[in-house]
Amino acid sequence: MASERVNIVCVGNDLHGDDGVGGAVWAALDSARLPPGVRLMRAPFVGPAAVACFEDCARVVVVDAVCGFGAAGSVHCLAAGQIAAETAGAGHAAALGDFLATLPLMLAPMPAIAVVGIEAEGFASFTPGLSPPVAAAVPQACRLALEVAQGV
Repeated sequence: MASERVNIVCVGNDLHGDDGVGGAVWAALDSARLPPGVRLMRAPFVGPAAVACFEDCARVVVVDAVCGFGAAGSVHCLAAGQIAAETAGAGHAAALGDFLATLPLMLAPMPAIAVVGIEAEGFASFTPGLSPPVAAAVPQACRLALEVAQGV
């Protein structure tokens, strides 16, 4: 049943340094066996096209780089509202914060949303590759995303 589904949505641009951590988590989980009812999705950019990643499910676990929650490479489980608050004004995840804040205007019913955030060390346009602390955090982020998806 669609209402029991959980989507893990990995966000970020692989060409902008640590912003690519969502893609790295997606690649790792894509080769893993996912629990029943869990779908893995990729959204390089958030905006109207990403709304489909939030449809036909009860919960969504967003995986993305974040700023302001700890040391580079630290992994956090955050509420959607924490991202919106963190990004008010400016910052890397402003697009994610704005998107999550406006998603109720584009989608009904709304799924429950949690964010697995990996603290970024830096973002550099057209510079693929993760910083060492962020790359080292990918396995932990994968485990946390699966735990959150399963309600652990």
